[in-house]
Amino acid sequence: MIRPDVTPDSPVDEQPAIGLIGMGAMGNMYARYLSMAGWKKIYICDLPSKFESLKTKYEGIAGIHVLKDGHLVSRVSDWIMYSVEAEYIDRVVAQYGPSTKVGAIVAGQTSVKAPERAAFEKYLPEDVEIVSCHSLHGPTVSPVGQPLVLIQHRAKDASLRLVEKILRSFGSRYVYLSYEDHDIVTANTQAVTHAAFLSMGTAWHSSLSYPWEHGLYVGGIETVKVNIMLRIYSNKWHVYAGLAILNPSARVQIDQFARSTTEIFKLMLASDAAGLRARIYDARQIVFGDAPDADTHARAPILLSEDVLDRFSLGKKPSGAISPVARQSAPPNSHLSLLAMVDCWARLGIKPFEHLDLAATPIFRLWIGVAEYLFRSEARLDAAIHAALYETTHRSDDLEFVVGARGWSQCISFGNFELYKERFMHTSAFFESRFEEATKVGSAMIQALMDSSTDAEKKPPP
Repeated sequence: MIRPDVTPDSPVDEQPAIGLIGMGAMGNMYARYLSMAGWKKIYICDLPSKFESLKTKYEGIAGIHVLKDGHLVSRVSDWIMYSVEAEYIDRVVAQYGPSTKVGAIVAGQTSVKAPERAAFEKYLPEDVEIVSCHSLHGPTVSPVGQPLVLIQHRAKDASLRLVEKILRSFGSRYVYLSYEDHDIVTANTQAVTHAAFLSMGTAWHSSLSYPWEHGLYVGGIETVKVNIMLRIYSNKWHVYAGLAILNPSARVQIDQFARSTTEIFKLMLASDAAGLRARIYDARQIVFGDAPDADTHARAPILLSEDVLDRFSLGKKPSGAISPVARQSAPPNSHLSLLAMVDCWARLGIKPFEHLDLAATPIFRLWIGVAEYLFRSEARLDAAIHAALYETTHRSDDLEFVVGARGWSQCISFGNFELYKERFMHTSAFFESRFEEATKVGSAMIQALMDSSTDAEKKPPP
């Protein structure tokens, strides 16, 4: 029995054997941080065909031992994490679960937990405990301060404390949820957010344009849109496919987002000023409440200032920050994606700020910050509504966005992973030449936001 107060400084024979099955991006991140923490017995594996290359990759790295398959990892490990795609979790647990060591604790790093739970309950022996986990960020984002969900599903309190101790070195903020609540929260914070950025990428790809190169999407909140869109398309397609297709709550929300996008665009085409304004302001009231401006709201604004965001723009700008005059001279934007997002939240009764406090991903934090920046200012919101009704500069992109949103919703409703992959990779290939730069810039932007949020939390109330 491993003591729950064990540390990396404890004698080796008292330390838990840590097992990682699946060495994709997140599996590698976990192995790296656990090794840096000083744990001495980390056993890892991937597909048997990758055994030799994995041995070469981790040769000489302290504490890490590469094994040939999940049977060997499961037999020796006290805590085992499956880091495999949600689409394959049933198959992998069926194969290796019966080999799990008596009394071991098992976890999964899948983004949607319903299939994981079903697989664990079906294939793991009764004498095995389940304390699952999910780091709510990508492998290129520092885990420090990020939410790390822990799910004490079938385990003693001492086992939960042991898992907490093993993962303490990540510096993450623990969030305790049930399997059911995890899937609801991740659907609310990730599914529609991803759909919005996937639709943006599809729209710009269909227009055969890099949005930051023709002056329409440079600076301020446009910077967030472009950088996060590129960040999503530079990641693995299955990260988003599993969440969207296998989470029933996600399908409902993505369908509503497509409907909101379509219905708002129809109001734009009809030049129905009264109808559009009533719908947008009703959504504003439901999601953001009565505060007329972010400056008067008790919560500090999430988004960084436009001058700070300008530093992370991929577009060509004059030396120094973009001047207010230059920014104002850019063609007004309807921000259809933001109008539809807030409308979707309102119609589904989603309270995004509750999820922000609980388990927000970096991308969700940025996205709600952009929405808040637009909606809490009547001047900015009225300008977006006016642009939606009377300005045509962005109208073709708005049309492509509507088509993209409906296309993604339909694709996800089919529940076909290959169709999702083909659609994702088709657009990903179009933007691929900019991924390296966008990843660096996006990571810096997210870190600046996290630093800003930490500073805001430390400030005493006025």
